[in-house]
Amino acid sequence: LKDNPSHYKITLSGTVISPKINFDPPFLMLMPVPLDVKTETAINIIPQDYLRQSRIQVELPELELEDGDRIYPFSVQFPEEQDIILSSDGTNKELICYISFRSSRPVSFLGKIFFIDEEEN
Repeated sequence: LKDNPSHYKITLSGTVISPKINFDPPFLMLMPVPLDVKTETAINIIPQDYLRQSRIQVELPELELEDGDRIYPFSVQFPEEQDIILSSDGTNKELICYISFRSSRPVSFLGKIFFIDEEEN
């Protein structure tokens, strides 16, 4: 470039891809069960556009009963792994998650369970 006084112009363009997580099924309905009996279902977590490994954390709701007591009737288990991994073909592997509910007190709930990656998405 020093021997040639011509100026070069380089134009760069790109697209920002934000990682996201989809779920199959997209919502969860657990069947009513007798008190202190566990009900459980599996969901598939489908990560998309993750370019590096990220660990999924879960925020479970705390429920307040009519008498003011608070309970945590939900639990989550990842039987294989809870890390989002980029495979050699550039896709992200699906994760399996079991969500269960058990309560010794009568309760119903409509709300959200949050799945959060390491960057708090």
